[in-house]
Amino acid sequence: MKKLPLAIAACLALAANSANAEVRINGFASIVAGKSLDSEQTIYGYDDDISFKNESIFALQLSADLQESLTATAQIVARGSNDFDAEFEWAYLTYEFTDELQLSAGKMRVPFYRYSDFLDVGYAYRWVRPPETVYGLPFSTYEGLSLLYTSQIGDWDSTVQVIYGSSEASIDAISNEALDESELESIAGVNWSVSYDWFSARVAYLVAETTINVSSAEEGGAGFNSLVDTLVASGLSAQADELLIEEDDGAFFGIGFSIDYNDILFDTEYTQFEVKNSILAEQKQYYVSLGYRLDDVIVHVTYENDEDKHDASRYNQIASVPTLNAFFNGALDSSRDKAEVYTIGTRYDFHPSAALKVDYSHVKNNLAQTDVDVVSVAVDLVF
Repeated sequence: MKKLPLAIAACLALAANSANAEVRINGFASIVAGKSLDSEQTIYGYDDDISFKNESIFALQLSADLQESLTATAQIVARGSNDFDAEFEWAYLTYEFTDELQLSAGKMRVPFYRYSDFLDVGYAYRWVRPPETVYGLPFSTYEGLSLLYTSQIGDWDSTVQVIYGSSEASIDAISNEALDESELESIAGVNWSVSYDWFSARVAYLVAETTINVSSAEEGGAGFNSLVDTLVASGLSAQADELLIEEDDGAFFGIGFSIDYNDILFDTEYTQFEVKNSILAEQKQYYVSLGYRLDDVIVHVTYENDEDKHDASRYNQIASVPTLNAFFNGALDSSRDKAEVYTIGTRYDFHPSAALKVDYSHVKNNLAQTDVDVVSVAVDLVF
């Protein structure tokens, strides 16, 4: 269903009420072109044909000061990957108790990463896209509450955020081409950021009750559901539960720091994600990135590492039934991954509100023994 009429209606409604509220409209956009240099490999959604649609985005953010410490914020995003249908990415109210303490309620970004709040704003970072191995979780927004407290600890700026809520999304988890319906209930988390002069650091921890209903529309999902049904029919319900993702405990941990000293830029983040007692492997990933600023130009290199695997103790749970044991182990192996990414790139701020970026990435899958290169060019702007 087209979401654009709803977006236009929201803009008109805010404009109609401008006499009672100060409304500010900002926007951002990214025009991104990319191409895989391997005719048989697809990466980041690109094949060997140049595409301008896959990662391009256009967005408007509307903020209304409703007076008496209350504000309303909405962000409307149109993505090329979704045929540029406009949707509400954010929609929330914020009440400021004091200059240091504020409470927000509505649909907001899950604060997994350093750049979570600016994830779609390409102008906010130096890459064409943030490092995918770390920033690749399919969950991005939630509906709930956010309590934000800013303060000074000596000479350090400190920000603590506590969140609670839930999320529903259609994601590519198991079924390959098909989308699986996911639910995150009782999302609770905290993240703490500190900064002083040229140094900043951040740590985050979140938990959620996780459910993913695997689609049967594609081969991967159909095979998974068939295996679960076979295990149950064979009296192996406990082993079936070890694969299903139904109200399982999920946990996310992330830590990172950055340096912006003179013209030297350094960023690193490490994240770990796990849904216990499920087919999903524990995921550990990190990146390190070094950049150097030359007036309006930044050159950078980035290394990413991703390793998803199950603990060895999870295998061979039904060794007494060799055929089922092999399928069970195969299901666990299907979620394994081990990859490295090497990226070199440059950013040129050719305009006060626009930047031109070029990235070249070499992606190495150490399990599939495949290598693929991708070139991406982007123009990012804010207005």
